[in-house]
Order: sequence, then C-alpha cells, then structure tokens
Amino acid sequence: MTVRDEASLRDRALRWTGPVAVTALGGYLRLKDLAQPHAFVFDETYYAKDGYALLQFGSEVGSKTKANERILEGQTDIFTGDPSFIVHPPVGKWLIAAGESVFGLTPFGWRIVLALMGTFAVLVLARTVQRMTGSAIWGTVAGLLLAVDGMAIVMSRTAVLDGMLMFFVLASFSFLVIDRDRSRNGGHGGHWWRPWRLAAAVALGLACGVKWSGIYYVVAFGLLTVLWDVAWRHRQGQRPFRALLTDALPAALTIVPIVLAVYLASWYGWYFSDNAWDRNWNPGSGPIAAMSSLFHYHAEMWNFHNKLTSDHSYESSAFGWLVQARPTSFFFESPAATGNDCPSGKCAAAVTALGNPIIWWAATLSLLHQLWRWIAVRDWRAGAVLAGVAAGWLPWIVFPDRTIFSFYSIVFTPFLLMGLTLTLASIAAPASRPNIDRNGRIVLVGAFLLVCIAVSYFFYPVWTAQVIDHNQWSNRMWLPTWV
Repeated sequence: MTVRDEASLRDRALRWTGPVAVTALGGYLRLKDLAQPHAFVFDETYYAKDGYALLQFGSEVGSKTKANERILEGQTDIFTGDPSFIVHPPVGKWLIAAGESVFGLTPFGWRIVLALMGTFAVLVLARTVQRMTGSAIWGTVAGLLLAVDGMAIVMSRTAVLDGMLMFFVLASFSFLVIDRDRSRNGGHGGHWWRPWRLAAAVALGLACGVKWSGIYYVVAFGLLTVLWDVAWRHRQGQRPFRALLTDALPAALTIVPIVLAVYLASWYGWYFSDNAWDRNWNPGSGPIAAMSSLFHYHAEMWNFHNKLTSDHSYESSAFGWLVQARPTSFFFESPAATGNDCPSGKCAAAVTALGNPIIWWAATLSLLHQLWRWIAVRDWRAGAVLAGVAAGWLPWIVFPDRTIFSFYSIVFTPFLLMGLTLTLASIAAPASRPNIDRNGRIVLVGAFLLVCIAVSYFFYPVWTAQVIDHNQWSNRMWLPTWV
C-alpha cells in the first residue's frame, strides 16, 4: 500500500468517525427506555392500532371499546373487522407495523422503527453537511445538534408520522446533494439518467406516502435541483433561459412520475382488500374502478383536512414554531411519590415535544445570516437551507384557522440545524478574515455546543417521561406558554 493510499484510508476513516460517534449518541438517547411510558402517547392511539390492523387485514379497521386498555394488558384481539376511515396515507403505518411484526403490539414494538429512523437521520445529516462543507468537523457538529435536540428525540421516540416524514425528506435532500456533485463531475450519465435524482424521487414519493405535506418538498426540491443545474450551466457560459429549458424538462419528467408511482404503490394493501374503506365505492371491477374509488377516498380525506378546525389546548400558530412558543404536551401524569424520588410529595412524568431552546433560538437567528449569505454571495448552501425550512413551515402560515401543532416543525428541523451549523462555521473561520483571532472564535463555538449539550441533559427527563419531582418539571417550563 502506497503512502497516498494510506492517507486516503486515514482520511476516509476520519470522515466517518465523527458522524458515527454522534449517531451512536443519538441512538442511545432515542433507544434508552423506549418502552416507557407504558401508555399511548398522543396520536399513538391511532397509528399503533392502524399499523397492527394492516398486518392483520391489509387495511385499517375499527377497534373494540377500551381497545387501548386491552392492548396495554397484553391482548391483541381488539378489532371489530369493520372498515375504518383514515386520513393519512399508509406508508408510515406500514413502517410502524414492521416493528409490531417483530416485537408485538407493545409500546416498544410500535416505536422502534421511529427510533431507528431518527437515529439514522443523524448520520444522514452529518454526512450531507460534510459533503456540503467539505469538512468532517462541521458534518459532525450538525449531526450532534440533531442527536441532542429535544424535538428530534421526542419525535423519534413516539409513533406518530411526522418523524418518518422528516427522515424521507432529509434522505431525498441528501440524494440531491450527491446528484449535484456527481453532475458537476460528469458522473450522472446525461440529463435523463441521474440515479441519485431518481433515488430522491423515490424518497419524496415515500414522504408523500407518509403525509400529504410531503408534496411541498416535491415542489421545493424539484425547483432546487433545476436551479442548481441552471446556475452551473450559466457559469459555463450558457444562457440562463436555455439552461432552464434544458434541465427543467428532464427533471419534471423523471421526478414527478416516480413520486406518483411510489405513492400509488404504497396503497397496495387497500387495492387488494375487499373490506377497505371506500374500496368498492365504484362497484365495478378492474383498475379503472379501483382508481375511481381511490380518487373518491382521497376527496373525502381532503374534505376532512380542510374542515379540521376544532379547538385543541395545544394547537399552535406556525408563527411561533421557530421560537418554540407553544410546544405540544404528548403525555403527562403525576405518579404516586415513592421513597425519596419526589421530595415535594408530588411527582411528574412528561413527554413534551419541545426542541432544545438554546439550539432553536440560535438556529432561528442563523436563518437571517443564511438569508444574507444567499442574497449577498449566492451561497447555494444557504439557499438550500432556506428552501428546506420554507417548504416545511410557510405552507402552514396560510392555514391560520386549521388545527395545527408545533411538532410539525420536525420536518424542517434538519435544515434549521444545517443553517445553524453553517453559521457556526462562519463564526469559527470567517472567509473574509480567516486568521483573525481564530482560536478565540473556535473556543466560542465550542462553548456554545457545550451549553447546548448541557441544556439537553437538563431537559431530557421531560422528553422521555422520566419520573421527577413536580418542582423539577416546573423548573423546566421556562415560558408560561409551555404549560
């Protein structure tokens, strides 16, 4: 082995060491006591049962009275067999079902796949930022921020759909970044055959198969990948309008059909069921009748979502999501005090979908820096961050009357942390004055990261339903709107 080969292997090992280390940390925080609380946390009451119904019947069915109590007692005979109207596509519930098929209809069984996807998301983010910055250090920092953030931890330990949506959106973005690099190095094989772009389209189809809000990322990322190509061709001397025509058509004719095909394929359990909701709305036979029934079903789902305006004590305006104005309480109980666990005589166990406030407040400020970077120096990475945040956040601002929750923000959390990482990198080594007090800047960034870790350690009990004294829980509710 030559010296160059040894250096290459050493460099490759270093580029994996940091991301793997923070992924291991993220896995520990997500898998530790995953079966606790032994209860249905927030909307797990729907998705845990729907996932198990898919295993048994291929489609969602209704459940018997006191089904939750029966499940927590170890019973599984909880279904009526009657078709059930559901309002989200089946991909996320099939993934929950995968965990239940191995570990049973238990809290650990319906949460394990979310925990694994949330853990792997740390590695994906770290490697993606590493590719974007060319630095293993900053890739590791991005992964660390996701590993210890409370919103990411809670949404990885709770069997609701939004954590899965985040994973597929992040995966699609990662594939597009790889495609961007390969296309500039002549490795894509032409405008039409770009396998990493095709992989991104599959991931986007799966995202839409988890929740319809994935469609916002189909639009955002479709535009993003085209604009990346247009900018590159413009730098090569081509006219922007001609470049747009050259790149937009292949992108649209490859991404959109794949997204649609993956989404429709995800409904296969419904297609082959005789008892699924609206399956026989069109009583005819054949694919045309099935598609018309599915279209009618989607119209009913659309009507449900548009009329979802009922009040909820933890609903939250999208305007407050970035600053964590109103986090969602997923679970809270006051278990009996035993021994010296709760000196005040009153205990608390909570699962609160609350991001690490220091990370989120700093990341919100970093968006202003990324906006400046995008406008002033045309930094493509800043534009990507802004697109990722905008696609997951701005659509909800235009639905002020709809019942929405702050944990929807998990889908753009990786992009928020990506922006914060890029800002920290600029602080540590500014491009304009790279040698000015660099050691002091690095110490400042390191101190900030240590504060973030310390705050996560402080809040971890209220992210994971650890039993603590009620006063300790109250001390973690920094704002009155958090209660």
